[in-house]
Amino acid sequence: MQRRTFFQTLFSGMGAAMLSRHTQAGQRTILLQESPVAGFQYHRGNAIWPFLREGEKLSLVRESFNGHDQDAVAVYFRNDKLGFIPHRENSTIAQMLDRGEKLNAKIIRLLDENNPWRRVRISISLG
Repeated sequence: MQRRTFFQTLFSGMGAAMLSRHTQAGQRTILLQESPVAGFQYHRGNAIWPFLREGEKLSLVRESFNGHDQDAVAVYFRNDKLGFIPHRENSTIAQMLDRGEKLNAKIIRLLDENNPWRRVRISISLG
């Protein structure tokens, strides 16, 4: 892999968020990225919208079998699929999950509007 390609791959997964460190109760977390949830309108998002809250923890599930995207990472609230990490932002997260890294995801913004790409924004951190 060329150096330029490596850095493009590395930083494309970071989304708009810059790498930052937070300390919570003595535990260090590293913010990897902030992303919208892709496909919100095609999954259980609208049905469970009343139960979603900012700060709620989410689960990230690797879907390597996904026929549309080999780096697919699904986003779940409890047992309900909300959608996916967007294709343009998922390769680094997929690689980290494949390596067994412990990633944390949570809702950071909810907007009640028609554009599904703006409805739910999440953060993903390491640690």
